[in-house]
Amino acid sequence: MLQLKNITKTFGSVVANNDVSITVRKGTIHAIVGENGAGKSTIMRIAYGFYNADSGEIFVDGNKVGIRTPHDAIALGIGMVHQHFMLVDTMTVAENIILGAETGTAANLDLEKANRDIKALSDDLKLNINPAAYIEDLSVGQQQRVELLKALYRDAQLLILDEPTAVLTPQEVEEFFAILRRMKEQGKTIIIITHKLEEVLAISDEVTVMRDGKDVGNVKTSETSAKDLARMIVGRDVLLRVEKTDAEPSDVVLQVNSLKIGGKHGAAIDDVSFVVRAGEIVGIAGIEGNGQTELIEALAGLCRVSSGTTEFEGKNVTNLSARRLKELGIAHIPEDRHKRGLLLNSDLAENSILGVHYRPPVASGGFMNSAAIDKRIHEIVENFDVRPPIPALSAKSLSGGNQQKLIIGREFELNPKLLLVSQPTRGVDIGAIEFIHRKLIELRDSGGAVLLVSAELEEVTALADRLLIMREGKIVGEVDPKTTSTEEIGLMMTGG
Repeated sequence: MLQLKNITKTFGSVVANNDVSITVRKGTIHAIVGENGAGKSTIMRIAYGFYNADSGEIFVDGNKVGIRTPHDAIALGIGMVHQHFMLVDTMTVAENIILGAETGTAANLDLEKANRDIKALSDDLKLNINPAAYIEDLSVGQQQRVELLKALYRDAQLLILDEPTAVLTPQEVEEFFAILRRMKEQGKTIIIITHKLEEVLAISDEVTVMRDGKDVGNVKTSETSAKDLARMIVGRDVLLRVEKTDAEPSDVVLQVNSLKIGGKHGAAIDDVSFVVRAGEIVGIAGIEGNGQTELIEALAGLCRVSSGTTEFEGKNVTNLSARRLKELGIAHIPEDRHKRGLLLNSDLAENSILGVHYRPPVASGGFMNSAAIDKRIHEIVENFDVRPPIPALSAKSLSGGNQQKLIIGREFELNPKLLLVSQPTRGVDIGAIEFIHRKLIELRDSGGAVLLVSAELEEVTALADRLLIMREGKIVGEVDPKTTSTEEIGLMMTGG
């Protein structure tokens, strides 16, 4: 279906793809795996016309083609669903899907026909999407299905999916994989860019491994294992499980009392109380959209509490500003790194000082200390393996995983007493996941308190010493993750 031959792509002095060749057979699900910055997304964006290769050739159905723009790719039956969805929140599903693919003029646009066609497509693949629904009212999993529909509406025969399960719950992943299998049965070809090796083994037919901008291997999924793939990806053996000793919690660092936070449709958080102690990781498990985002953002000073109190080290800090909370020793790793974590057009050095840009040693007497800033960014880049290690590079130039490592490095530089962390490894490769997990355990073992939210049930159960279950803005239970099955936790999350 698709052949990429000897593709090379550079961005300035950075070689993103170095003589890469990949063959994807028709009617298969082909996974592309590798570390952040390995060149996975770049090579697929070249196939989609988002970037143009410096050299190399592209073949579709055996014919050499020139793909200079996404329009060229769509005309050849290639669609792409990006890691960060490209949807307009205030428009309906149907309006988003036909945007850019409208026929005729605004005067004779037949939205009713588009609604019928989209519903038929949704029903055919059992996507269960209402064309008249507004994007802002849909869950993340439903929004991803809209992105699939958008590509299929344009008659895509080859679908490229960039980190398709990064924001899905375990139940949504199973439903999503069932959709992909139905698409494969209908003759579609699917390419998945992912970091999740167990999912690669569960869904794909073949795997291409990339490292340092090169393709270093192509294997049949049935003939490999997670351990073998991890070794190919990183170039060494990787620990695929979290290793930690039992927690030794001490004083209460954070106390939340009867917290209530308003939401778009009623209370986002309703009468929530819990404590987090020094020397422990408290995890929160729940399907996304059940109040976890509002809870963490309120504790970080990014949204207001309607009633109830939060106490930090015995002091009432309810509704203090984000700046004041950070000064007290509360660090925050947000779930949306683009919206809350980075200034994408600013360079790495500037992003490394966000939150401390006004105080010593970064600033003094109204002047910035360039030596202190330089020292800070070089320490973060080195200690957290941010690639490429170029302080003058813009944050938007980094892969998603490297953006995440930059944020984590910046927040850890604060030596926080309390770390609020949401989705710490979303879009992060297997080697970096191991590294981030180790850093969180080290913070706990050094006496730090950690409140962790993760949509990855396996991750939150492996890291947490205590696990709170959230549903519909309430805490519906607390369990010991060592002795409670993921099935039981999943049932509590869904109210089953």
